[in-house]
Amino acid sequence: MEYSKLTDKEKALLDSLRDAIVVIDTEAAKEAAQKIIDAQIDPRVALKHSIAEAAELVGAKFDCGELFLPHLVMVGDLMEEVGTILEKDIPPDQIQKKKVIVIATVQGDMHSIGKNIVSTMLRSSGFIIHDMGVDVPSTAIIQKAKEVKAEMIALSSLLTTTMPYQKEVIDDLVSMRLRDQFKVMVGGGPVTRQYAESIGADGYGKDAIEALEEAKRLLL
Repeated sequence: MEYSKLTDKEKALLDSLRDAIVVIDTEAAKEAAQKIIDAQIDPRVALKHSIAEAAELVGAKFDCGELFLPHLVMVGDLMEEVGTILEKDIPPDQIQKKKVIVIATVQGDMHSIGKNIVSTMLRSSGFIIHDMGVDVPSTAIIQKAKEVKAEMIALSSLLTTTMPYQKEVIDDLVSMRLRDQFKVMVGGGPVTRQYAESIGADGYGKDAIEALEEAKRLLL
């Protein structure tokens, strides 16, 4: 069933789920998800529209200062709960495989706040995130990406002195003949799109909102 073929009543159900997620109303969101199942609306339509639209709205609210990091964490948890309700009625072979991202602050850099915000935004939008923390050596990042079969490696650097370690990860991937296996996205205070392109990164995010859009562009 396509969204365009839904009745106004069915579309209103999808809207109610989206709105409940945005205001972080857990009971209303779970109730709306169950009503969608009971109405025999294709759960995949709800996942594609209600949850995706909620993620965009929450991201915009975060970007303009209406929501903060704790809100993003709660939204991410709520989306997982709602997703579980919707996915139970989807045949396993029809559930879209979630993309896996390994994220870390590079070696020598102890800054975590920016990375944490990006991690939360990506997780709340349906990506599987493996956050390795701060001051992570390049070889450890690559090993983790191999272990979890990641599609992307996201690298944060908040110091000009640690930016070269973003390049080191890419260079190591090339030397290990693994470069084609992973998309690489970089970001952080001193990092620019020009720098990202110069080191051969696939994507760049100047903030959490842009990082999320880049991840969607590269992986979805």
